[in-house]
Amino acid sequence: MNRIDDRELEAGDFSAWLTDMQSAIRGEGDSNVPCDGCTACCTSSQFIHIGPDETETLAHIPSERLFPAPRRPRGHLLLGYDEHGRCPMLIENQCSIYAHRPRTCRTYDCRVFPAAGLEPDSDDKVLIAQQARRWRFSFSSTSDRIRHDAVRAASAFLQRHASLLPGDAMARDTTQAAVVAIEVHDAFLSHDESTGRTTIVEPHPDEVRLQLRRRSGSAL
Repeated sequence: MNRIDDRELEAGDFSAWLTDMQSAIRGEGDSNVPCDGCTACCTSSQFIHIGPDETETLAHIPSERLFPAPRRPRGHLLLGYDEHGRCPMLIENQCSIYAHRPRTCRTYDCRVFPAAGLEPDSDDKVLIAQQARRWRFSFSSTSDRIRHDAVRAASAFLQRHASLLPGDAMARDTTQAAVVAIEVHDAFLSHDESTGRTTIVEPHPDEVRLQLRRRSGSAL
C-alpha cells in the first residue's frame, strides 16, 4: 500500500540531486528516488510513454496493454491504467517488470515538484502531490540555495511566458514545467567575477528559447 503520511522525507543534497536529475533528463542515467514502498506514481492514472527503441521493456508488457501514442511517430506507444488508475504492471503493490520498466518510469522523480515550487495540477495526482510535499532538500552551501532559487525563478518565468515558448518548450503540465525549469535554470544565474557573487536574474525569453534549443538539439 502507499505509505503516504505527513512526515518529512529527506530529499538529499540539492546540488547532487540536481546534477543527477539533469543527467536523467538527458537520458544519461536513471533517477534514484528513495521511494521506500511508495507507489503514488504507479496509481495516479498516468499514461506511460514507451519509445520504439525500448525493445526489452516492450517484450515484458502484453501487447493488449499498449496503444499508439497520439501525435508521436509510428512505434511510440503508451501504457495505460486500469479503472482504478493503477498501472496494470503493478502486482500486489510492486512493479512486476521493475528490472525492465519503461524509460519514463526510470527517470520520473516527484522531487521535481518541490524543486520547482510546483504541484501536480490534476485531481487524480493527489497521492503524488501528498508525497511531493513531504520532500525536504538539504543545502551544503549558499550557492546550492541560490541554484534552488534559480530553478524556482525559472518555473515562475515559464508560467508567465509559456505562450512565448513554442513547440516542445511549451510547459503542457506542471510536471513538464518543472522539468523545463530544471533544464533552463542556468539562464537565471549571473556570476560577478569581481565579487565572486552569484545572483538571480530574469533573462529575455529569447535567451531561454536558445538554451532550450541547445539542450534539445532542435529548433524551437
